[in-house]
Amino acid sequence: MPRRRLGTEVLIVLGLSLGASAAYSIVSLANKLTREQALSQQTTSINNSLSDRPVFDLVYQLMAVFFDLVPVALVAFLLWQTTRPHLGRLGIDFTRPGRDAITGLGLALVIGAGGILVYLGGVALNVNTTVNPSALDTYWWTVPVLIMRAIDAGVTEEVIVIGYLFARLRDLGWGRWQIIIGTALLRGTYHLYQGFGAFVGNVIMGLLFGWLYSRHGRVLPLVIAHVIIDAAIFIGYPWAAAAFPHLFGLPAA
Repeated sequence: MPRRRLGTEVLIVLGLSLGASAAYSIVSLANKLTREQALSQQTTSINNSLSDRPVFDLVYQLMAVFFDLVPVALVAFLLWQTTRPHLGRLGIDFTRPGRDAITGLGLALVIGAGGILVYLGGVALNVNTTVNPSALDTYWWTVPVLIMRAIDAGVTEEVIVIGYLFARLRDLGWGRWQIIIGTALLRGTYHLYQGFGAFVGNVIMGLLFGWLYSRHGRVLPLVIAHVIIDAAIFIGYPWAAAAFPHLFGLPAA
Protein backbone atom coordinates (compact mmCIF):
# COMPACT_ATOMS: atom_id res chain seq x y z
CA MET A 1 0.00 0.00 0.00
CA PRO A 2 1.38 3.49 -0.87
CA ARG A 3 2.82 5.47 2.06
CA ARG A 4 0.48 8.42 1.51
CA ARG A 5 -2.56 6.15 1.67
CA LEU A 6 -1.23 4.46 4.80
CA GLY A 7 -0.64 7.80 6.48
CA THR A 8 -4.12 9.01 5.57
CA GLU A 9 -5.63 5.79 6.92
CA VAL A 10 -3.81 6.22 10.25
CA LEU A 11 -5.01 9.83 10.60
CA ILE A 12 -8.61 8.84 9.86
CA VAL A 13 -8.53 5.98 12.37
CA LEU A 14 -7.07 8.22 15.07
CA GLY A 15 -9.56 10.97 14.24
CA LEU A 16 -12.38 8.51 14.81
CA SER A 17 -10.95 7.14 18.04
CA LEU A 18 -8.12 7.93 20.43
CA GLY A 19 -6.72 10.87 18.48
CA ALA A 20 -10.02 12.65 19.06
CA SER A 21 -9.85 11.69 22.74
CA ALA A 22 -6.35 13.19 22.91
CA ALA A 23 -7.57 16.48 21.41
CA TYR A 24 -10.46 16.70 23.86
CA SER A 25 -8.12 15.88 26.75
CA ILE A 26 -5.76 18.72 25.83
CA VAL A 27 -8.65 21.19 25.73
CA SER A 28 -10.04 19.81 29.00
CA LEU A 29 -6.69 20.27 30.74
CA ALA A 30 -6.36 23.81 29.36
CA ASN A 31 -9.81 24.56 30.76
CA LYS A 32 -8.79 23.25 34.19
CA LEU A 33 -5.43 25.07 34.23
CA THR A 34 -7.05 28.44 33.47
CA ARG A 35 -9.40 28.25 36.45
CA GLU A 36 -8.65 29.89 39.79
CA GLN A 37 -8.78 26.59 41.67
CA ALA A 38 -5.62 24.55 42.02
CA LEU A 39 -5.57 21.45 39.85
CA SER A 40 -5.70 19.09 42.85
CA GLN A 41 -8.81 20.90 44.13
CA GLN A 42 -10.69 20.15 40.93
CA THR A 43 -12.42 16.85 40.34
CA THR A 44 -12.65 14.61 37.30
CA SER A 45 -15.64 12.28 37.28
CA ILE A 46 -15.32 8.91 35.61
CA ASN A 47 -18.08 6.61 34.40
CA ASN A 48 -20.73 9.27 34.77
CA SER A 49 -24.44 8.61 34.63
CA LEU A 50 -25.79 9.43 31.17
CA SER A 51 -29.43 9.89 32.16
CA ASP A 52 -31.40 10.48 35.36
CA ARG A 53 -33.78 7.71 34.28
CA PRO A 54 -32.29 4.26 35.08
CA VAL A 55 -33.59 2.45 32.01
CA PHE A 56 -32.27 5.07 29.63
CA ASP A 57 -29.01 5.36 31.55
CA LEU A 58 -28.47 1.63 30.97
CA VAL A 59 -29.35 1.95 27.28
CA TYR A 60 -26.95 4.88 26.84
CA GLN A 61 -24.18 3.02 28.68
CA LEU A 62 -24.55 -0.06 26.48
CA MET A 63 -24.66 2.07 23.36
CA ALA A 64 -21.49 3.89 24.45
CA VAL A 65 -19.64 0.59 24.88
CA PHE A 66 -20.85 -0.68 21.51
CA PHE A 67 -19.92 2.43 19.53
CA ASP A 68 -16.56 2.75 21.30
CA LEU A 69 -15.68 -0.64 19.84
CA VAL A 70 -16.58 0.30 16.27
CA PRO A 71 -13.08 1.77 15.58
CA VAL A 72 -11.64 -1.55 16.79
CA ALA A 73 -13.79 -3.34 14.23
CA LEU A 74 -12.56 -0.85 11.64
CA VAL A 75 -8.86 -1.46 12.29
CA ALA A 76 -9.46 -5.21 12.40
CA PHE A 77 -11.12 -4.95 8.98
CA LEU A 78 -8.32 -2.79 7.57
CA LEU A 79 -5.61 -5.12 8.84
CA TRP A 80 -7.55 -8.16 7.64
CA GLN A 81 -7.59 -6.71 4.14
CA THR A 82 -3.88 -5.92 3.95
CA THR A 83 -2.03 -8.05 6.50
CA ARG A 84 -0.85 -11.64 6.30
CA PRO A 85 -1.44 -13.69 8.42
CA HIS A 86 -4.23 -11.28 9.33
CA LEU A 87 -4.67 -10.45 13.04
CA GLY A 88 -2.35 -13.27 14.05
CA ARG A 89 0.45 -10.88 13.13
CA LEU A 90 -0.53 -8.82 16.18
CA GLY A 91 -0.67 -11.69 18.64
CA ILE A 92 -4.46 -11.44 18.91
CA ASP A 93 -5.32 -15.12 19.10
CA PHE A 94 -5.94 -17.82 21.67
CA THR A 95 -3.04 -20.12 20.89
CA ARG A 96 -1.63 -19.84 24.46
CA PRO A 97 -4.42 -18.57 26.75
CA GLY A 98 -2.84 -19.73 30.03
CA ARG A 99 0.49 -17.99 29.43
CA ASP A 100 -1.20 -14.83 28.17
CA ALA A 101 -3.50 -14.72 31.21
CA ILE A 102 -0.65 -15.15 33.69
CA THR A 103 1.44 -12.50 31.91
CA GLY A 104 -1.50 -10.11 31.88
CA LEU A 105 -2.19 -10.64 35.58
CA GLY A 106 1.44 -10.04 36.47
CA LEU A 107 1.55 -6.84 34.43
CA ALA A 108 -1.68 -5.65 36.05
CA LEU A 109 -0.28 -6.13 39.55
CA VAL A 110 2.94 -4.26 38.77
CA ILE A 111 1.33 -1.40 36.86
CA GLY A 112 -1.64 -1.12 39.20
CA ALA A 113 0.55 -0.67 42.27
CA GLY A 114 2.72 1.89 40.50
CA GLY A 115 -0.34 3.70 39.15
CA ILE A 116 -1.76 4.25 42.64
CA LEU A 117 1.51 5.81 43.78
CA VAL A 118 1.69 8.05 40.70
CA TYR A 119 -1.92 9.21 41.21
CA LEU A 120 -1.50 9.97 44.92
CA GLY A 121 1.79 11.73 44.23
CA GLY A 122 0.22 13.77 41.43
CA VAL A 123 -2.60 14.96 43.68
CA ALA A 124 -0.13 15.78 46.48
CA LEU A 125 2.07 17.77 44.08
CA ASN A 126 -0.96 19.58 42.60
CA VAL A 127 -0.35 18.26 39.09
CA ASN A 128 -3.38 16.00 38.94
CA THR A 129 -7.09 16.42 39.51
CA THR A 130 -8.92 14.42 42.15
CA VAL A 131 -10.80 11.58 40.47
CA ASN A 132 -14.40 11.25 41.60
CA PRO A 133 -15.62 7.67 41.06
CA SER A 134 -19.15 6.54 40.42
CA ALA A 135 -21.02 4.88 43.29
CA LEU A 136 -21.17 1.10 43.04
CA ASP A 137 -24.70 0.82 44.47
CA THR A 138 -26.38 3.24 42.05
CA TYR A 139 -28.24 0.51 40.13
CA TRP A 140 -28.24 -3.29 40.06
CA TRP A 141 -26.44 -3.20 36.73
CA THR A 142 -23.74 -0.68 37.72
CA VAL A 143 -20.95 -3.22 38.40
CA PRO A 144 -21.58 -5.31 35.23
CA VAL A 145 -21.54 -2.13 33.14
CA LEU A 146 -18.29 -1.01 34.80
CA ILE A 147 -16.74 -4.35 33.89
CA MET A 148 -17.94 -3.88 30.30
CA ARG A 149 -16.38 -0.41 30.34
CA ALA A 150 -13.09 -1.92 31.47
CA ILE A 151 -13.20 -4.47 28.64
CA ASP A 152 -14.09 -1.69 26.21
CA ALA A 153 -11.10 0.43 27.29
CA GLY A 154 -8.65 -2.46 27.32
CA VAL A 155 -9.61 -3.75 23.89
CA THR A 156 -9.87 -0.31 22.27
CA GLU A 157 -6.57 1.08 23.56
CA GLU A 158 -4.39 -1.96 23.12
CA VAL A 159 -5.70 -3.07 19.74
CA ILE A 160 -5.48 0.44 18.28
CA VAL A 161 -2.47 1.96 20.07
CA ILE A 162 -0.33 -1.17 20.18
CA GLY A 163 -1.58 -3.62 17.56
CA TYR A 164 -2.76 -1.33 14.79
CA LEU A 165 -0.34 1.59 15.18
CA PHE A 166 2.71 -0.64 15.57
CA ALA A 167 1.77 -2.45 12.36
CA ARG A 168 1.02 0.67 10.35
CA LEU A 169 3.90 2.82 11.64
CA ARG A 170 6.29 -0.04 10.94
CA ASP A 171 4.89 -0.20 7.40
CA LEU A 172 5.53 3.56 7.15
CA GLY A 173 9.19 3.04 8.00
CA TRP A 174 9.24 4.17 11.62
CA GLY A 175 11.94 2.66 13.82
CA ARG A 176 11.27 0.52 16.88
CA TRP A 177 11.84 3.20 19.51
CA GLN A 178 10.13 5.88 17.44
CA ILE A 179 7.00 3.74 17.53
CA ILE A 180 7.31 2.87 21.23
CA ILE A 181 7.81 6.50 22.28
CA GLY A 182 5.23 7.91 19.85
CA THR A 183 2.47 5.54 20.93
CA ALA A 184 3.33 6.02 24.62
CA LEU A 185 3.00 9.81 24.23
CA LEU A 186 -0.36 9.33 22.52
CA ARG A 187 -1.51 7.12 25.40
CA GLY A 188 -0.48 9.75 27.91
CA THR A 189 -2.08 12.58 25.94
CA TYR A 190 -5.58 11.13 25.86
CA HIS A 191 -5.40 10.82 29.67
CA LEU A 192 -4.43 14.47 30.16
CA TYR A 193 -8.00 15.37 31.16
CA GLN A 194 -7.07 13.96 34.59
CA GLY A 195 -3.89 16.02 34.87
CA PHE A 196 -0.15 15.69 34.39
CA GLY A 197 0.17 12.79 36.83
CA ALA A 198 -2.13 10.67 34.65
CA PHE A 199 -0.09 11.70 31.60
CA VAL A 200 3.20 10.57 33.18
CA GLY A 201 1.74 7.33 34.53
CA ASN A 202 0.24 6.35 31.20
CA VAL A 203 3.37 7.26 29.24
CA ILE A 204 5.34 4.90 31.50
CA MET A 205 2.70 2.22 30.98
CA GLY A 206 2.87 2.83 27.23
CA LEU A 207 6.65 2.53 27.16
CA LEU A 208 6.49 -0.78 29.03
CA PHE A 209 3.67 -2.17 26.89
CA GLY A 210 5.35 -1.02 23.69
CA TRP A 211 8.68 -2.54 24.65
CA LEU A 212 7.04 -5.84 25.59
CA TYR A 213 5.09 -5.94 22.34
CA SER A 214 8.19 -5.16 20.29
CA ARG A 215 9.92 -8.14 21.92
CA HIS A 216 7.13 -10.71 22.02
CA GLY A 217 4.56 -9.55 19.45
CA ARG A 218 1.56 -10.36 21.67
CA VAL A 219 -1.32 -7.91 22.13
CA LEU A 220 -3.61 -10.26 24.08
CA PRO A 221 -1.61 -10.20 27.39
CA LEU A 222 -1.67 -6.39 27.22
CA VAL A 223 -5.42 -6.39 26.71
CA ILE A 224 -5.85 -8.72 29.70
CA ALA A 225 -3.62 -6.54 31.88
CA HIS A 226 -5.44 -3.37 30.86
CA VAL A 227 -8.88 -4.87 31.51
CA ILE A 228 -7.83 -6.07 34.98
CA ILE A 229 -6.33 -2.67 35.84
CA ASP A 230 -9.40 -0.74 34.72
CA ALA A 231 -11.82 -3.16 36.38
CA ALA A 232 -9.88 -2.79 39.63
CA ILE A 233 -9.97 1.00 39.28
CA PHE A 234 -13.64 1.23 38.30
CA ILE A 235 -14.81 -1.15 41.04
CA GLY A 236 -12.09 -1.03 43.69
CA TYR A 237 -11.43 2.71 43.63
CA PRO A 238 -14.99 3.76 44.64
CA TRP A 239 -14.81 1.38 47.61
CA ALA A 240 -11.35 2.58 48.65
CA ALA A 241 -12.30 6.24 48.17
CA ALA A 242 -15.39 5.79 50.33
CA ALA A 243 -13.40 3.99 53.04
CA PHE A 244 -10.39 6.35 52.97
CA PRO A 245 -11.57 9.65 51.43
CA HIS A 246 -8.76 11.83 52.78
CA LEU A 247 -6.11 9.54 51.30
CA PHE A 248 -7.60 10.15 47.85
CA GLY A 249 -8.21 13.86 48.35
CA LEU A 250 -12.00 13.51 48.62
CA PRO A 251 -14.27 15.08 51.26
CA ALA A 252 -15.51 12.76 54.00
CA ALA A 253 -19.02 11.42 53.49
